[in-house]
Amino acid sequence: MTIVTRARRVIWRGVGPGRGPAIKVVKAESRGVWSLMHMQRILVTGGAGFVGSHLCDRLLASGAEVLCVDNYYTGSRLNVAQNLSNPRFELLRHDVTMPLYVEVDQIYNLACPASPVHYQFDPVQTTKTSVHGAINMLGLAKRVKAKILQASTSEVYGDPTIHPQVESYWGNVNPIGLRSCYDEGKRCAETLFFDYWRQHKLRIKVARIFNTYGPRMHPNDGRVVSNFIVQALKGEDITLYGDGNQTRSFCYVDDLVDGLIRLMNTGDEVTGPINLGNPVEFTMKQLAELVLELTGSSSTIVHRPLPSDDPRQRQPDITLAKQVLDWTPTAPLKVGLMKTIEYFDGLLKAA
Repeated sequence: MTIVTRARRVIWRGVGPGRGPAIKVVKAESRGVWSLMHMQRILVTGGAGFVGSHLCDRLLASGAEVLCVDNYYTGSRLNVAQNLSNPRFELLRHDVTMPLYVEVDQIYNLACPASPVHYQFDPVQTTKTSVHGAINMLGLAKRVKAKILQASTSEVYGDPTIHPQVESYWGNVNPIGLRSCYDEGKRCAETLFFDYWRQHKLRIKVARIFNTYGPRMHPNDGRVVSNFIVQALKGEDITLYGDGNQTRSFCYVDDLVDGLIRLMNTGDEVTGPINLGNPVEFTMKQLAELVLELTGSSSTIVHRPLPSDDPRQRQPDITLAKQVLDWTPTAPLKVGLMKTIEYFDGLLKAA
């Protein structure tokens, strides 16, 4: 059990349970992202992870006070090192499977390992993180009357039988497979969010996140973008599972963070779920060839058997995000990959 008192940092001073100040939201002039005109206290669980750290950066840039919570299972203190001297930033080591007592206005619940390598290492703990973590964060939101956003996933659609995937699709998920700890954990978390909304009138937001990439990805997370880039930079064989014709859609992390903030700052009538991802589809073979081109690597492509329950197609229908959030991703894959390659190149040279 972790308690963060008001005395620890000015960020929490003088605020009682559920008495957060009113929020004024306007469109930002430059990027069209939502600008928070009143200083808010925002909790980001999984905040030292890949997506979470970028979200913390953006929230701090908007003028918010940010409490970043992470147990460092896949996250890293290095991902948020640039913010440690910021008086509006606080970093707390904590596992969301245990209750947390803080006073906040908004909660972004991103805590959960997201790559198969990490979530299959301890599948029971993965399910606990999704389910117990959701229960604890929803309980906190209920107590302090905070708005809360769940970072769900396209994995709730499983191996889809419709293409592209729309939010009304219930999915095609194996409940007892190797990926089930993550897929079903996230599905259960969505159930909990909507039951808290119906039963307790909680202000919820649910984002279904599709494949996302960019700097600060874990180099050994087993995800296709990081795998291909690291292998290419090391001159190792590029491992392509199956025939390489399975497809994914890749969203650059800055675009995703923009979508998450827009969703959080919609009116209470908007609950989601809303798909957030890039609808431009690529085969795994196309991605491998592009990485080889951009890195100038002499690596060769080798084929391995397709993992169990790996979906053949994954592409978001983002019609709802366009209509409700006025959001669409803007970063082309080639541009985002160059930034990601530059990050991994620096990481490998520093190792």
